[in-house]
Amino acid sequence: MADAEIGIFGGSGFYSLLDDIEEVEVETPYGRPSAPIAIGEIGGKRVAFLPRHGREHELPPAQINYRANVWAMREVGVRRLIGPCASGALRADLRLGEFVVCDQFVDRTWGRSDTFHEGAPVTHVSAADPYCPDLRLLLVETAHDLDIPVRDGGTVVVIQGPRFSTRAESRWFGQMGWDMVNMTAYPEGHLARELELCYANISMVTDHDVGVEGTEAVSAEQVVETFGDNNERLRELLFAVIPRIGPQPDDVCSTALRGARFG
Repeated sequence: MADAEIGIFGGSGFYSLLDDIEEVEVETPYGRPSAPIAIGEIGGKRVAFLPRHGREHELPPAQINYRANVWAMREVGVRRLIGPCASGALRADLRLGEFVVCDQFVDRTWGRSDTFHEGAPVTHVSAADPYCPDLRLLLVETAHDLDIPVRDGGTVVVIQGPRFSTRAESRWFGQMGWDMVNMTAYPEGHLARELELCYANISMVTDHDVGVEGTEAVSAEQVVETFGDNNERLRELLFAVIPRIGPQPDDVCSTALRGARFG
């Protein structure tokens, strides 16, 4: 099986990254991932790319096989993962096309298979600091170097989908002090932590959510259009940051299972 060091999940409007690729079909204990994994090279690094919604965006958020996707990345050798995703801003000061490298999430989903630890030994993996601090720092520093607008830190609230929020829900999310809302950041990132992989989330502002004063109701068409307009900026960031990503350090990600198991 082909080897990769770094993994990228593609989100809405972002279905390919590399040109010269080897496609790898991966079977997992949890079924098939969203698509074959495309493996290529960027700046001397072996990179694996997987569109989480499938090649034709055929999988809505709640039907994505997150466990198979994350497991498949590990199977091809990935230890460090980046998950860009289209997101709605819950604050008026966040601009369309701006990137938020989140440091916290709030889970408002239900019914998703969100753990690899369903039996003995009983395992409780901490989610106190859910995103890799080293990857987050690299992403923010590289975005600054490229003059790409970026926010260092923020909380993304993850909703079930496929519907967007009501105005009441959106206002509540904003009143809670949360910054972004999307449908895919959970359980993807936490599953990576359970496998002791590094993971960082890039939430790209594709719209202002309906609870933000003076905004119109969001549409899927608007989200995809804004994401498409900013794909080149995202590619620029990824192509610049990937060569800077080193081996996985001995950090909160790689040591997540220490002291997490009973018995």
